[in-house]
Amino acid sequence: GIMPDTKKFIENLSGAGKCIGVLTSGGDAQGMNAAVRAVVRMGIYVGAKVYFIHEGYQGMVDGGDNIKEASWESVSSMLQVGGTVIGSARCKDFRTHEGRLRAALNLVQRGITNLCVIGGDGSLTGANLFREEWSGLLDELVQSGEISEEASQIYSALHIVGMVGSIDNDFCGTDMTIGTDSALHRIIEVVDAIMTTAQSHQRTFVLEVMGRHCGYLALVSALACGADWVLIPEMPPKDGWEEQMCYKLSESRMRGSRLNIIIVAEGATDRHGNPISSNAVKELVVRCLGFDTRVTVLGHVQRGGTPSAFDRILASRMGVEAVLALLEASPGTPACVVSLCGNQAVRVPLMECVQMVRKSFENNLNTYKLLSHRKIDSELPHSSFNVAVLNVGAPAAGMNAAVRSAVRVGITEGHTMFAVSDGFEGFYKGQIKEIKWGDVGGWTGQGGSLLGTKRYDYISKGLLIHNINALLVIGGFEAYLGLMELQAARSKHAELCVPMVMVPATVSNNIPGSDLSIGADTALNAITDTCDRIKQSASGTKRRVFIIETMGGYCGYLATVGGLAAGADAAYIYEEPFDIRELQSNVEHLTEKMKTNILHRNYTTDFIYQLYNEEGKGVFDCRKNVLGHMQQGGAPSPFDRNFGTKIAAKAMQWISKKLKEFYREGRVFANTEDSACLLGMRRRALVFQPVVQLKDETDFVHRIPKEQWWLRLRPLMKILAKYKTSYDVSDSGQLEHIVRLRAKDVSAI
Repeated sequence: GIMPDTKKFIENLSGAGKCIGVLTSGGDAQGMNAAVRAVVRMGIYVGAKVYFIHEGYQGMVDGGDNIKEASWESVSSMLQVGGTVIGSARCKDFRTHEGRLRAALNLVQRGITNLCVIGGDGSLTGANLFREEWSGLLDELVQSGEISEEASQIYSALHIVGMVGSIDNDFCGTDMTIGTDSALHRIIEVVDAIMTTAQSHQRTFVLEVMGRHCGYLALVSALACGADWVLIPEMPPKDGWEEQMCYKLSESRMRGSRLNIIIVAEGATDRHGNPISSNAVKELVVRCLGFDTRVTVLGHVQRGGTPSAFDRILASRMGVEAVLALLEASPGTPACVVSLCGNQAVRVPLMECVQMVRKSFENNLNTYKLLSHRKIDSELPHSSFNVAVLNVGAPAAGMNAAVRSAVRVGITEGHTMFAVSDGFEGFYKGQIKEIKWGDVGGWTGQGGSLLGTKRYDYISKGLLIHNINALLVIGGFEAYLGLMELQAARSKHAELCVPMVMVPATVSNNIPGSDLSIGADTALNAITDTCDRIKQSASGTKRRVFIIETMGGYCGYLATVGGLAAGADAAYIYEEPFDIRELQSNVEHLTEKMKTNILHRNYTTDFIYQLYNEEGKGVFDCRKNVLGHMQQGGAPSPFDRNFGTKIAAKAMQWISKKLKEFYREGRVFANTEDSACLLGMRRRALVFQPVVQLKDETDFVHRIPKEQWWLRLRPLMKILAKYKTSYDVSDSGQLEHIVRLRAKDVSAI
């Protein structure tokens, strides 16, 4: 027989006759609104009815006006709002049997048998209990005559899909929970602000961040800002930590650092379970060292503010995924949680998540330990290998974090690290010098590239006068081409036979072999910030259409994903050819509903602007905005800092391994395909891929990969902007068990 076509398309999934209730519960988190918006619009798109359940479980128990049908318009302009618009309450009633009975009655009366719960683990555990009791609750309602026997048959199964919204990122089975990235943005904004004042006054700052049982925020923000010390509940410090910490602080002052930052999670304890408060840490520093020390407690600031681009995209993708999971659920499927693992949508049984303690951040912990504690020279292995780091191509935010990480890991592994300024040109100009541990302090928070990234025209033969044994290249398409050329020239130049690895860093995100590149997240945030401001300015005026041009050469990643995060109506990109007819129909579509627009260049921005201006006369006026270099500048986002830090550390560890492997008779000689690699994020793992093998995946004329994963997100943007479109859902997450997940991914992150 012929294999059935495995592709599933959205057109074949019907939600007709289904009712979905959406609620947010527990503590609020930025991005919850984006999730609610996606559930509502996707639900309506597939023909289901969607109901808001206001005030979480309390609204479900109280019924009445708390449960309202949602319309398409009822979720517009909530994408950029923090918190949750439909309200969230802690609910005592739902914990009682009586409360759950009333909730069941309210749902049955409206025919709602599909619930999408956005909240922390408490909320999701509650939902699961409710589902287990469902048929019993219906029997009771039939007995008391509140519902008919017939109704209990029709509504006999309750389906539940959860999304984790919790800024602590304390949930097992999910890489990132909704709101975590935004909370990191708030923390990093504060740290960056503090750093400037601490620099002026030579101060020590103790920063307390949220996390009663989970040190994720503390740990990752410590990684992202290069803090001197971090205290988290998962890893109580050894006895005698006080002296150790004070020694480290005074040592870094002696090396000329003017500030110290200590990050404390609110739940931090010592080995004996005694809490360590931020004030206690301050008193300790003052007592031992006499440093001028201040405490800053971040508190609820971390839950505030607008959601970051990452959270909007995560929440939008998850909201759509949740509706698909509900459409595909049968009475036998367990309640599941939708989430992202790496860049891959997954579904995990809810109870497995709740029962397992989360351990995935051990990788973050190890990276932090590697980078923050300088070893004494006598402790270091001495490898006598020389490793050079260079940035090639246009600057991208996060490059410096990558260099810092690479240099420190390299020194820890015993290599002598060299920095090459101005990319490949720096080699023959002799702009190459040894770089030490302290030289890269404070680099994580700086935008652009401190090494300089001049584009190269030719590579001189004098490339390797400095006896460099390995090469780490950080950059965009130029770097990728350069690495290929170097590899190809190995047959003529034996000096080029050294391990080389490239880490992708470019705002365009157009590198074959990697789903993401350093700098793209920062650029997306620049785009969403601009769009948010534009939306605000436009809300007070008469109806307007805004056209925004993003960077990216022929690669439409920023336009597409930026469009999804900003709630744009259309994104015009090179990869999906469009003609005047399509533009025309978009203009008509807008004439009906009026909002903003993002695009990519090819038809020029001016042309599209004029078209919209002509056609929209009398209905809306038109403004345009070219974002240009704003997208490359600015401080890197927490995501880019961490991605840069982790990926560069992994690249350096690979270099160490290869150096040992290819060391023969007193020299390094590497001439195999797998000794010139690109390290990229592929779906859910970081993988080393020989550049030779990536050749066939590359469109060299347009400088883009031939297949781009994010093109699959384009229909989402269209659906969420009310266009009828075909959406291939064969890639939606499959139900997986956590155990399998863990083993595969431990090496990945």
